[in-house]
Amino acid sequence: MEKNIEISLLYDFYGQLLKKQQQEAVTLYYNDDLSLSEIASQLGITRQGVRDCIKRAEERLYGFEEKLGLKKRFNEVEAGLREIEELAETLGNSERETADRIISVARSLHE
Repeated sequence: MEKNIEISLLYDFYGQLLKKQQQEAVTLYYNDDLSLSEIASQLGITRQGVRDCIKRAEERLYGFEEKLGLKKRFNEVEAGLREIEELAETLGNSERETADRIISVARSLHE
């Protein structure tokens, strides 16, 4: 299950860099939860062809992440924003206005 989530996230970042058939196969397999046979029928290729297409797409997605690191950077930014929010929550009443503004900016960036 964890691999499915990871591939879906990588696809969100790099999916447009894949070939059209790879995009379709990955979307149908990971997002629509279709079987290899169902995908083969839709794409007009063999079940083995679908499997190979998905494997090549996965390799490309991992390769893009290794070279570009967008998902890793996104996770780091999200973690930093959560930490900023938590730290701002600990400020006292005298700093409350500043803390509220920090929280607001951090949450808007988080979204």
